[in-house]
Amino acid sequence: MFKKVCIIGCGLIGSSLARAIKKNRLADKIVSSNRSEKLNKKVIELKIVDESDSDTKKIAKMSDLVVIATPLSSYEDVILKIKDSLKSGAILTDVGSVKENVINLVEKNIPKNVSWIPSHPIAGTEESGPESGFSELFKNRWCILTPSKKAKEKDIKLLKTFWEKLGSKVDIMKAKQHDYILSVTSHLPHLIAYNIVKTSLDIQDKKKSSIVKYSAGGLRDFTRIAASNPIMWRDIFIQNKKNTSELIDKFIKSLEDLKKAIESEDGKKLEKIFINTKKIRKDIIEAGQDVKKPDFGRK
Repeated sequence: MFKKVCIIGCGLIGSSLARAIKKNRLADKIVSSNRSEKLNKKVIELKIVDESDSDTKKIAKMSDLVVIATPLSSYEDVILKIKDSLKSGAILTDVGSVKENVINLVEKNIPKNVSWIPSHPIAGTEESGPESGFSELFKNRWCILTPSKKAKEKDIKLLKTFWEKLGSKVDIMKAKQHDYILSVTSHLPHLIAYNIVKTSLDIQDKKKSSIVKYSAGGLRDFTRIAASNPIMWRDIFIQNKKNTSELIDKFIKSLEDLKKAIESEDGKKLEKIFINTKKIRKDIIEAGQDVKKPDFGRK
């Protein structure tokens, strides 16, 4: 499908992408660039890529597809390094969770003959690093494309086919819509998880043994989410601050309503809220986003 694919940043997503490309034979050659020479050696040793180097400008040359898989805060630095070595007719994409701000940043810094088509594979785990990657990460997961205005239609179709060959279900939407939807489905839940775990840490000195001992309940699942890459999520909240801030205000209001219902012993109101929220779980299962098994089917 491609002669040469360059992945900039071989962490969980980048290394999984390289593995999936290799498994599905979608490129003749796969290369990567990482700031750490230790990491460059590691991805070669693990046979994730064919070549890896910290010289991003050099490694990106003659690539048909270039994928940015680094934290959002590094995008400007990455683009400035590779913009003059991007091949004419190449496709440039990424795997970031926020789109509206980065689309303009990248678009104004790359040649006109390069199609900038941001991607967001909605996949991942709480683990990080190339050792944590696996080729099936994108299978039956959604991947959202938010093409820039200058992207060629034929390249959009090609990238869509690429993700589909990796096993993803692909949707195309505007960046503004993407950022709002993901702020609801992903960013706010992560923020809540971080805050719940932070709250438990604030009181653990007094009741540490009890908190750890009984964490097989709700807290355990929140700690899984809160164990996600801290740098990545720091950048996501900052880059999508408008949507995140608005949702925090709405969440605070909903929390205050729950508090009032509890304090006033308004059982009917609490029951109504709980019944309505339970329906969401059913909808998620019916949409194929999870399975109906004890403990969410997880071992």
